[in-house]
Amino acid sequence: MTTLGIIGAGGVGAAIGRSLARSGLPFLIANRRGPDSLRTLADELGLATPATVAEAAQADLVFVAVNWSKLPAALAGLGPWNGRIVVDANNPLEAPLFKPVDLGGRASTQVFADLVPGARVVKGFNTLPPELLGADPQEGGGRRVLFLSGDDAGAKAEVAALVDRLGFAGIDLGGLETGGRLGQFPGGPLPGLNLVRL
Repeated sequence: MTTLGIIGAGGVGAAIGRSLARSGLPFLIANRRGPDSLRTLADELGLATPATVAEAAQADLVFVAVNWSKLPAALAGLGPWNGRIVVDANNPLEAPLFKPVDLGGRASTQVFADLVPGARVVKGFNTLPPELLGADPQEGGGRRVLFLSGDDAGAKAEVAALVDRLGFAGIDLGGLETGGRLGQFPGGPLPGLNLVRL
Protein backbone atom coordinates (compact mmCIF):
# COMPACT_ATOMS: atom_id res chain seq x y z
CA MET A 1 0.00 0.00 0.00
CA THR A 2 1.22 3.50 -0.80
CA THR A 3 2.08 5.48 2.32
CA LEU A 4 0.89 9.08 2.49
CA GLY A 5 2.35 12.12 4.21
CA ILE A 6 1.34 15.76 4.54
CA ILE A 7 3.84 18.51 5.31
CA GLY A 8 1.86 21.52 6.49
CA ALA A 9 -1.16 21.47 8.80
CA GLY A 10 -2.77 24.82 7.99
CA GLY A 11 -5.99 25.23 6.04
CA VAL A 12 -4.93 23.35 2.90
CA GLY A 13 -2.97 20.60 4.67
CA ALA A 14 -5.83 19.94 7.08
CA ALA A 15 -8.34 19.92 4.19
CA ILE A 16 -6.27 17.30 2.34
CA GLY A 17 -6.19 15.31 5.57
CA ARG A 18 -9.98 15.48 5.90
CA SER A 19 -10.37 14.21 2.36
CA LEU A 20 -7.94 11.31 2.96
CA ALA A 21 -9.60 10.36 6.25
CA ARG A 22 -13.10 10.47 4.73
CA SER A 23 -11.86 7.92 2.17
CA GLY A 24 -10.43 5.65 4.88
CA LEU A 25 -6.78 6.37 4.06
CA PRO A 26 -4.28 6.65 6.95
CA PHE A 27 -1.56 9.29 6.68
CA LEU A 28 1.21 11.09 8.52
CA ILE A 29 0.81 14.82 9.12
CA ALA A 30 3.60 17.18 10.12
CA ASN A 31 4.35 20.83 10.74
CA ARG A 32 7.33 22.87 11.91
CA ARG A 33 6.10 22.90 15.53
CA GLY A 34 6.31 19.13 15.91
CA PRO A 35 3.96 16.19 16.52
CA ASP A 36 2.71 17.33 19.93
CA SER A 37 1.14 20.42 18.36
CA LEU A 38 -0.93 18.20 16.05
CA ARG A 39 -2.65 15.90 18.58
CA THR A 40 -5.97 17.77 18.55
CA LEU A 41 -6.07 17.99 14.74
CA ALA A 42 -5.11 14.31 14.42
CA ASP A 43 -7.91 13.32 16.78
CA GLU A 44 -10.36 15.39 14.73
CA LEU A 45 -9.23 13.88 11.44
CA GLY A 46 -9.29 10.33 12.75
CA LEU A 47 -6.74 8.50 10.57
CA ALA A 48 -3.91 11.02 10.96
CA THR A 49 -0.69 10.18 12.79
CA PRO A 50 1.26 13.23 14.02
CA ALA A 51 4.84 13.04 12.77
CA THR A 52 8.00 15.02 12.32
CA VAL A 53 8.53 16.68 8.96
CA ALA A 54 11.34 14.21 8.25
CA GLU A 55 9.02 11.27 8.94
CA ALA A 56 6.21 12.62 6.75
CA ALA A 57 8.71 13.25 3.95
CA GLN A 58 9.59 9.52 3.85
CA ALA A 59 6.09 8.55 2.68
CA ASP A 60 5.68 7.22 -0.85
CA LEU A 61 3.46 10.17 -1.74
CA VAL A 62 3.94 13.48 0.07
CA PHE A 63 1.67 16.51 -0.06
CA VAL A 64 3.37 19.83 0.66
CA ALA A 65 1.12 22.71 1.75
CA VAL A 66 3.31 25.37 3.35
CA ASN A 67 3.36 29.18 3.17
CA TRP A 68 5.47 30.08 0.16
CA SER A 69 8.24 31.96 1.99
CA LYS A 70 8.64 29.05 4.43
CA LEU A 71 9.04 26.37 1.77
CA PRO A 72 12.86 26.46 1.57
CA ALA A 73 13.21 26.00 5.33
CA ALA A 74 10.44 23.38 5.49
CA LEU A 75 12.01 21.25 2.75
CA ALA A 76 15.70 21.75 3.59
CA GLY A 77 17.59 18.55 4.30
CA LEU A 78 14.71 16.17 3.53
CA GLY A 79 16.31 14.47 0.53
CA PRO A 80 17.29 12.38 -1.19
CA TRP A 81 13.77 12.03 -2.60
CA ASN A 82 14.70 9.01 -4.72
CA GLY A 83 11.76 9.29 -7.11
CA ARG A 84 9.07 9.59 -4.45
CA ILE A 85 5.99 11.57 -5.51
CA VAL A 86 5.62 15.07 -4.09
CA VAL A 87 2.39 16.99 -4.64
CA ASP A 88 2.88 20.75 -4.76
CA ALA A 89 -0.31 22.17 -3.23
CA ASN A 90 1.15 25.66 -2.84
CA ASN A 91 0.58 29.04 -4.44
CA PRO A 92 3.19 31.83 -4.65
CA LEU A 93 1.41 34.24 -2.34
CA GLU A 94 2.23 35.70 1.03
CA ALA A 95 -0.54 35.93 3.62
CA PRO A 96 -2.08 37.94 5.14
CA LEU A 97 -1.76 40.51 2.33
CA PHE A 98 -1.79 37.84 -0.42
CA LYS A 99 0.95 39.66 -2.28
CA PRO A 100 2.21 37.74 -5.34
CA VAL A 101 5.81 36.56 -5.22
CA ASP A 102 8.12 37.53 -8.10
CA LEU A 103 9.19 34.23 -9.67
CA GLY A 104 11.28 35.75 -12.44
CA GLY A 105 8.94 34.47 -15.13
CA ARG A 106 9.04 30.83 -13.99
CA ALA A 107 6.01 28.70 -13.12
CA SER A 108 5.74 28.28 -9.36
CA THR A 109 5.96 24.49 -9.52
CA GLN A 110 9.22 24.71 -11.43
CA VAL A 111 10.59 26.79 -8.55
CA PHE A 112 9.12 24.28 -6.08
CA ALA A 113 10.70 21.34 -7.93
CA ASP A 114 14.14 22.83 -7.37
CA LEU A 115 13.54 22.43 -3.61
CA VAL A 116 12.85 18.67 -3.90
CA PRO A 117 15.55 17.37 -6.28
CA GLY A 118 14.98 13.77 -7.28
CA ALA A 119 11.25 13.89 -6.51
CA ARG A 120 8.55 13.31 -9.10
CA VAL A 121 6.52 16.50 -8.72
CA VAL A 122 2.82 16.82 -9.44
CA LYS A 123 0.96 20.12 -9.11
CA GLY A 124 -2.50 19.81 -7.60
CA PHE A 125 -4.87 20.42 -4.68
CA ASN A 126 -4.09 24.16 -4.89
CA THR A 127 -6.98 25.63 -6.87
CA LEU A 128 -9.81 25.19 -4.35
CA PRO A 129 -10.21 27.00 -1.04
CA PRO A 130 -9.80 24.72 2.02
CA GLU A 131 -13.52 24.67 2.81
CA LEU A 132 -14.24 23.10 -0.61
CA LEU A 133 -11.12 20.94 -0.74
CA GLY A 134 -12.03 19.33 2.58
CA ALA A 135 -15.75 19.00 1.85
CA ASP A 136 -17.58 16.06 0.29
CA PRO A 137 -16.66 16.22 -3.42
CA GLN A 138 -20.00 14.72 -4.50
CA GLU A 139 -22.06 17.74 -5.54
CA GLY A 140 -25.01 18.44 -7.80
CA GLY A 141 -25.09 14.93 -9.19
CA GLY A 142 -21.40 15.00 -10.09
CA ARG A 143 -17.90 15.23 -8.67
CA ARG A 144 -15.93 18.36 -7.83
CA VAL A 145 -12.97 18.91 -10.17
CA LEU A 146 -9.31 18.89 -9.16
CA PHE A 147 -6.66 19.92 -11.70
CA LEU A 148 -3.33 18.11 -12.00
CA SER A 149 -0.16 18.78 -13.94
CA GLY A 150 3.24 17.15 -14.03
CA ASP A 151 6.11 16.07 -16.25
CA ASP A 152 6.23 12.45 -15.01
CA ALA A 153 3.32 10.48 -16.48
CA GLY A 154 3.59 7.66 -13.94
CA ALA A 155 3.53 10.01 -10.96
CA LYS A 156 0.63 11.93 -12.41
CA ALA A 157 -1.29 8.69 -12.99
CA GLU A 158 -0.79 7.68 -9.34
CA VAL A 159 -2.03 11.04 -8.09
CA ALA A 160 -4.96 10.88 -10.52
CA ALA A 161 -5.91 7.46 -9.13
CA LEU A 162 -5.81 8.89 -5.61
CA VAL A 163 -7.93 11.87 -6.69
CA ASP A 164 -10.49 9.43 -8.08
CA ARG A 165 -10.49 7.39 -4.86
CA LEU A 166 -11.09 10.59 -2.88
CA GLY A 167 -14.23 11.14 -4.98
CA PHE A 168 -13.00 14.07 -7.06
CA ALA A 169 -12.88 14.32 -10.84
CA GLY A 170 -9.28 14.83 -11.92
CA ILE A 171 -8.42 16.83 -15.02
CA ASP A 172 -4.92 16.57 -16.47
CA LEU A 173 -3.59 19.95 -17.57
CA GLY A 174 -0.36 18.59 -19.06
CA GLY A 175 3.20 19.37 -18.00
CA LEU A 176 4.42 21.68 -15.25
CA GLU A 177 5.31 24.54 -17.58
CA THR A 178 1.91 24.81 -19.26
CA GLY A 179 -0.42 23.09 -16.81
CA GLY A 180 1.30 24.54 -13.78
CA ARG A 181 0.68 28.05 -15.05
CA LEU A 182 -2.99 27.33 -15.78
CA GLY A 183 -3.54 26.21 -12.18
CA GLN A 184 -1.26 28.73 -10.49
CA PHE A 185 -2.68 31.46 -8.30
CA PRO A 186 -2.26 34.30 -9.03
CA GLY A 187 -2.00 34.35 -12.79
CA GLY A 188 -3.77 31.21 -13.94
CA PRO A 189 -7.41 31.11 -15.03
CA LEU A 190 -8.43 28.00 -13.04
CA PRO A 191 -7.90 28.70 -9.31
CA GLY A 192 -11.05 29.44 -7.39
CA LEU A 193 -13.36 27.76 -9.89
CA ASN A 194 -15.72 25.31 -8.19
CA LEU A 195 -16.39 23.08 -11.18
CA VAL A 196 -18.40 19.86 -11.07
CA ARG A 197 -18.07 17.07 -13.63
CA LEU A 198 -21.48 15.49 -14.22
